[in-house]
Amino acid sequence: MLSYPVSSVCRVSDVAGWVVVQAYRFALDPTPAQDRDLYRHAGAGRFAFNWALAAVRANLGQRAAERSYGLTDAQLTPALGWTLPALRRAWNAAKPQVAPWWAQCSKEAYNTGLDGLARALGNWSASRSGRRAGPRVGFPRFRSRRRVVPSVRFTTGTIRVEDTRHHVALPRLGRIRTHESTRKLARRLYAGTARILSATVRHTGGRWHVSFTVDVTRTIRTPAHPGRTVGVDVGVANLAVLSTGLVVPNPRHLAAAAARLRGAARTLSRRQGPDRRTGRQPSRRWRQAKARLARAHARVANLRTDGLHKLTTTLAATYGTVVVEDLNIKGMMANRRLARHIADAGWATLRRQLEYKIAWRGGRVVVADRWFASSKTCSSCGAVKPKLPLRVRAYTCHIHWHVVPLPSGVPYEKQQYHALMAENGILDYSPEQTAELAARIRSALG
Repeated sequence: MLSYPVSSVCRVSDVAGWVVVQAYRFALDPTPAQDRDLYRHAGAGRFAFNWALAAVRANLGQRAAERSYGLTDAQLTPALGWTLPALRRAWNAAKPQVAPWWAQCSKEAYNTGLDGLARALGNWSASRSGRRAGPRVGFPRFRSRRRVVPSVRFTTGTIRVEDTRHHVALPRLGRIRTHESTRKLARRLYAGTARILSATVRHTGGRWHVSFTVDVTRTIRTPAHPGRTVGVDVGVANLAVLSTGLVVPNPRHLAAAAARLRGAARTLSRRQGPDRRTGRQPSRRWRQAKARLARAHARVANLRTDGLHKLTTTLAATYGTVVVEDLNIKGMMANRRLARHIADAGWATLRRQLEYKIAWRGGRVVVADRWFASSKTCSSCGAVKPKLPLRVRAYTCHIHWHVVPLPSGVPYEKQQYHALMAENGILDYSPEQTAELAARIRSALG
């Protein structure tokens, strides 16, 4: 069972505790009939998405052609709204003609596709006008059943966890057996500290999973040492090194499963797969090989997620303040020799989990500025080394002439960084302030 937050927004409940939006994810064991129904619902959502996208594109093309004829805006064909209510009204008016089989699936299946298109169009419009930060978002494309993960989201109807703790009930699908016990969510529902908002069913890793979005009232807890601060330095050789001296080894799940993944990928390449140019359908053995490769990748992802959850939960339950670095992971991924190892470590996931888990316990995460020279700063005297190539894993301090190993000396400097920030109220450090910080560390250490 994987539990993670959908939103980091917390609010105080009438009872003692925080109210957070959290997700509980369980694997499903549907019957063959239920498996077909799940695929049918996912396909219905994809059909509604493609139909609405075609309607929007046709409307935009028609209006653009009419403008080229010199027509005024008042004479143009009425614009088709991009909001979810507008798309839903258009779908309800056209579904008897375009989808006479629409009654076979729940209305939530079509709403899933229309909601996805409304969000995609909104993101494209915001990115085009400059209201959305980040990389440019392109115009939505049609969804193919071979490229899109089958999924459907239920927000209304019968959504519950059965008392048997091994079944869930979903609209139009009925009772579906779960592969694992639902006791963690069932206990909260029985105690009245949780309320199900929606349920999303997805097919990933060769099997179906259901994710319940839940309003949870969490008991206010404090860390074991609320006044203590710990620095966390993430890396590739070791997943994390703490300022306490604890070294968390990097399990390297992807590298450990490389041979299995290569064998599964080679087997898949030798099977007769689909060909869109000739209309050839994939063979049964190709489907089996594809499912085997998907299960292998899912196992790597699950092992990585499990390890990160255990590490972040331990840190959040122990320390009141955790200091981490603001790493330029996108820039570091440009290094083709390190990109795969950085992605396998999951640094961004570790920081994301730390932020919401520590917030649940009333602590805080301090993010050290990326220009703070933590690796170049001696953990003993605070002297800053001018240049430090990536290949150097240990260097000799030029002040006291002792060996400084990396990254074991780095987290202690993060503690010093946090102490000075708390003292001066400085939230961001520029390169000029870094030199001043290093001088203050040297004076603090005597």
